[in-house]
Amino acid sequence: MTPVLRKAAVLAALMGTLSAGPALAAKPAAVIKALDPDNDGTLDLAEVKAAAKAVFNSLDPDKDGTLDAKELKGRVSLEQLKAADPDNDGTLDEDEYLALVEAYFNAANPDKDGTIDAKELSTPVGRALTKLIR
Repeated sequence: MTPVLRKAAVLAALMGTLSAGPALAAKPAAVIKALDPDNDGTLDLAEVKAAAKAVFNSLDPDKDGTLDAKELKGRVSLEQLKAADPDNDGTLDEDEYLALVEAYFNAANPDKDGTIDAKELSTPVGRALTKLIR
């Protein structure tokens, strides 16, 4: 993991006070059910990244291929945006967004089994991940 991704993951883990708005406050089991095409009851990285790509595209109304703080709509803090923005242009392109999603996925998967279950999605970093994929 690169230093930028490590910093983003640490920030996500430390920001346990993150709160999702009503539209984002889905129960972990419901999130998994909605994003789990193989119906195994967990989310793997490919499933999470597919969901993240769809969210990225929906958040990019001007279709310029980047998301600024306004377009991110509170899904990440300004500190997290800065940590996930290695080129320091104030935006996240799709690769940077997906790298942040992967960092959160890895941080939310302490058993390193390659999947996120409802319990892991219920943690502070799991909730931060949910904000990026819903």
